[in-house]
Amino acid sequence: MRKLLLATSNPGKLRELIRLAETYDIEWLSLPDLGISPSHEETGVLLVENAIPKALFYAEASGCLTLADDSGLEVDALGTLPGVDTATFGGPGLSDGQRIHALLNRMKGIDWVGRKARFRSVLALAERGRVLATAEGVCDGWIANYPIGTNDFGYGSIFVVPEQGRTLAELTQEEKSKVSHRTAAFIKLVPRIQDALSALHV
Repeated sequence: MRKLLLATSNPGKLRELIRLAETYDIEWLSLPDLGISPSHEETGVLLVENAIPKALFYAEASGCLTLADDSGLEVDALGTLPGVDTATFGGPGLSDGQRIHALLNRMKGIDWVGRKARFRSVLALAERGRVLATAEGVCDGWIANYPIGTNDFGYGSIFVVPEQGRTLAELTQEEKSKVSHRTAAFIKLVPRIQDALSALHV
């Protein structure tokens, strides 16, 4: 099958990856398209240690060329937390708003200089039994004192992009794609993705 499986159950990530794939004229599939329920457990302590096993797992389950992502927010004042625990920070079952509240509570009293942070994404490309490539992308910024904007998911409403002077959640999709950590990682993998899809067609 000459399509790329985007192996994520996060709706926000899936929308972003779909836009990126379509920009490069890459045909894609999602897990629901193949009737695959998200069932891979992430146990790594580094983003790459989650992205690679996830890509291998879903490549085996689907038989498709597979792209998997693990991303995290790293805040310097918190020792680069939440990191790999970004999606579960503050405890299980919390909403994005509750996780943001938990993070801002941890940062009370920290001045602007100490609020430096970054979003980091690691993408892994795999076929059955083999990792073809990985790539990393970073978006540097600062943590705001309170949420601003609604055009993003996760922690985007408290992440200020310096060159824009606004949070990710205040940016248009076009503006966001120019600074996104996931975009940066994806662009690095585009040649490998295209080569792998071409090889499947031979």
